[in-house]
Amino acid sequence: MEIMTGKVLLVFCFLLLIHSIETLAYAARLSGAKVGFIASALSLFNVMVIVSRMSNMVQQPVTGKLVDVAGVEALSLIGKQFRFLIFGSTVGTIFGMLLLPTFVAVFSRAIVHLAGENGSVLQMFRKGLSKNSLKYLKSYVKKPELQYVKGFQFRLIPKRLFVLNMMITSIYTIGVLAALYAGVLIPERQTTAVMASGLVNGIATMLLVLFVDPKVSVLADDVAKGKRNYVDLKWASITMVASRVAGTVFAQVLFIPAAYYIAWMTKWI
Repeated sequence: MEIMTGKVLLVFCFLLLIHSIETLAYAARLSGAKVGFIASALSLFNVMVIVSRMSNMVQQPVTGKLVDVAGVEALSLIGKQFRFLIFGSTVGTIFGMLLLPTFVAVFSRAIVHLAGENGSVLQMFRKGLSKNSLKYLKSYVKKPELQYVKGFQFRLIPKRLFVLNMMITSIYTIGVLAALYAGVLIPERQTTAVMASGLVNGIATMLLVLFVDPKVSVLADDVAKGKRNYVDLKWASITMVASRVAGTVFAQVLFIPAAYYIAWMTKWI
């Protein structure tokens, strides 16, 4: 059976979109702090999150179908296909990183429009997509240049946060894929293995909520209140995005061990 099929490419595109949107979450905080509307920025970003969630809902059963039709050489075939899908997560994260300057500019403007329309998302979109507004859209497009990271210093990187976010991202990236692969390793407990992905992602969620999100959120609030410099938030956001890229790359290393860990864990469930 071919490694590169229509379903594989479809899931690849969905994962690219999902990870691009998740990466741009940092741009939402940057935009909110820039214009002083953190809550509005996160609320508006939730519109994009809906697209991400819908994409995830579609890609998961399609990914499961890859296992169902793998045939006798399932381990080898699924392993290669899933590694390609993990690569799609890396591409999506890098794509989101390259869009960061443009998204900050566009999103800052959108937040101002949202405030002017008393929180009406539909009115904001109507105004933003009008002919008059679209004429100026080109001026918001920012090419990714080294100038954007000018003045960056290694000491500005919160190293512990970088490593922690990298590990969390790698777990998220391979959580479902490792569970599906574990199901191929132990077909007699396949359903248990697939459902165990929630345990793996649950650990990543707790680490994210307890140790990563609060630090970045507090920093964004301090910038909005004028207590901290905007540059501090910018470097923290760039650090988090870079750690996400590193996490998706490290996921390639973690994928097979995680699958065997899930397979072993099903014995005790």
